[in-house]
Formats: sequence, structure tokens, C-alpha cells
Amino acid sequence: MSVETMSWLGMLRRMIRAAGRRVAEADEPELATLLALRDELDAAIASAVDGQHASGRSWEAIGKAAGLTRQGAFQRWGQRRTNKGIA
Repeated sequence: MSVETMSWLGMLRRMIRAAGRRVAEADEPELATLLALRDELDAAIASAVDGQHASGRSWEAIGKAAGLTRQGAFQRWGQRRTNKGIA
């Protein structure tokens, strides 16, 4: 499954880059829509982190994937989970 997921994420990366090029030649409403995708991406990342942690991944492993320390990963995503009563 990881190979399929990596291929899918690669396609998504190419689409996001292409969207940036297209919006560069478009009007402000398209720019606003592209900027709004940032919130969607942040929510998708938070959901992925929630799932990884719920599946037993450590904050150290999550932090390593995110280029953060264990403490940095927990501060970024773990406190959000605790505040929602999830942890």
C-alpha cells in the first residue's frame, strides 16, 4: 500500500505545482481559492498525524517524518488532540 500511496502523493505534488503555475496567470479569485487549499492541507496533515499516533506511532517517529523533535511534534499536534479530549 505504501508504494501506491507514494505514487498518489507524487501525483498530488505535481498537481499542486501545476495549480501554482496556472494561478500565476489567473485572477484574484483563483489565488484566493489556492490559498484556501492551505487550510485543507493543514487539516489533512492533522488527520494523518492523528491516525498515525492512534495506530501506535510515537511522537518521535512522527516528529522525524515532519523534520521536528518528539517534543516539537507533540507541541504542534499532540496538544491539539489533548485539547479536543482525544489523547
